Amino acid sequence: MIATSLCRARRLPIAAAVVAAVTGGAFAPAHASSHREAPYITTQPKVDGTDFYLFSSYEPGRTGYVTLLANYQPLQAPYGGPNYFSMDPNALYEIHVDNNGDNREDITFQFRFKNNLKSTPLQIGGKSVAIPLIQSGGVSGPKAAALNVNESYTVDIVRGDRRSGQRASITNVQGGSATFDKPVDNIGTKTIPDYAAYADQHVYTVNIPGCGQPAKLFVGQRKEAFAVNLGTIFDLVNAPVAVITDPNLINAAPNIIDDANITTLAMEVHKSCLTQGSDPVIGGWTTASLRQGALRDPTPRKGHQSTEFTGGAWVQVSRLAMPLVNEVVIGLPDKDRFNGSKPKDDAQFLDYVTNPTLPRLLEIALDKDPAFGGSAMGKIAPINFPRTDLLNVFLTGIAGVNRPAGGGGSEMMRLNTSTPPTPEASQNRLGLAGGDAAGYPNGRRPKDDVVDISLAAVAGGLCVLNGDNNALGLNDALGLSSACKPASVPLGGTALKLHDAVDNAVVPLLPKFPYLFTPTPGAGAAQ
Repeated sequence: MIATSLCRARRLPIAAAVVAAVTGGAFAPAHASSHREAPYITTQPKVDGTDFYLFSSYEPGRTGYVTLLANYQPLQAPYGGPNYFSMDPNALYEIHVDNNGDNREDITFQFRFKNNLKSTPLQIGGKSVAIPLIQSGGVSGPKAAALNVNESYTVDIVRGDRRSGQRASITNVQGGSATFDKPVDNIGTKTIPDYAAYADQHVYTVNIPGCGQPAKLFVGQRKEAFAVNLGTIFDLVNAPVAVITDPNLINAAPNIIDDANITTLAMEVHKSCLTQGSDPVIGGWTTASLRQGALRDPTPRKGHQSTEFTGGAWVQVSRLAMPLVNEVVIGLPDKDRFNGSKPKDDAQFLDYVTNPTLPRLLEIALDKDPAFGGSAMGKIAPINFPRTDLLNVFLTGIAGVNRPAGGGGSEMMRLNTSTPPTPEASQNRLGLAGGDAAGYPNGRRPKDDVVDISLAAVAGGLCVLNGDNNALGLNDALGLSSACKPASVPLGGTALKLHDAVDNAVVPLLPKFPYLFTPTPGAGAAQ
């Protein structure tokens, strides 16, 4: 629901971006969608969800399939050896699907990881001594002999409540195994000369119990697909003024996290296995949980990551659907609470959406900016309260586009699976706002520039589009009402033209599953 704030565009500080956009800041991108968005999760990067993508597959020959991508472990430096970025074997990673609009999970895919340490010693002076690295030579395939640590994982499907529902294991079509290999991170070209070919060996065709169509599965490191000028944004939009309504400047700022990687949990599932009845709309979100109790061993045993004993019930510590919600919508006192909450309980956060603080914070930050004639107060923040323009589009879904028959009313990514996918070459980076029915906020594709779309919305652009005739039906969401019309938007039509000067659409992608690009290597041929 908070998605409504329009945001969560990859956790881009929309506020900052809006400011930049409004002031002409050429460098106003966003913060990676969900990186370090709440106090507690900053201490647990292995379970920090960064972005969630949900879209109808546009790979040729995959019509009818839906792709779900859940990214974790933000801002991975490609040279992050010697241990790199394995997943947490003490954590539970989940992708949830609501297919009846009741704001509760109906299908959950649960991922569990295991790190297997092998004995690869060297003979040194007549003694067998363990090596300090995770590799002892070149790697070209799963379970390579040169790998000192092999990561594997399992995936269960749970129907109904995530903890008490009906559970079954997803299995490999080839051989029937329920255990899958995860590729080691892209250490560098000397260790893994052809990482793309190596990673492709870890794309599995799988059987999902209760689903009549085979699915695809991949878990591994990928190149960060989000574009943002991170440091500039959080330094109070510390950027030179530029005309950001000029389309020639859309790609004027550098993508400061261009060399970063993330870890992706990717699935491609036929829509018939995700929808229920005749309603084609599904909602999705991803979470991570840790055990309630943990005891640190003062004298760790030999092994790999063996310093903690965990137990007790699962406790959710990360939650992500629409981009930017927890970063720039939820207030500081409730950030950890939001990460531990469920969509069905989102009414507790409603004020953050109906009466958002971000637009006013922008006015305070820019109050003396000459671009506003010496005072920014009253010249940025829309005055239509409650903000039903945001509620209707990002909380309940858009009527006739992606609103579920059950009504919705919580923060999750919603996708109408009956909307035909747009071929990659024809996709509009502004999604629905650019006339592309298969784009954000009708789901989210990697190419969708959620920052620019969100900037326009938070600044009141939806009210401008709605006009006096309630054309988008934005005045009656959740039984609320507001004067959602151009007169309530201080920026007027300018709000529809805002951009952050970083073009998410130019980030390299793959034309097929898992769509996100080969990760940046720790050491390349040029080095």
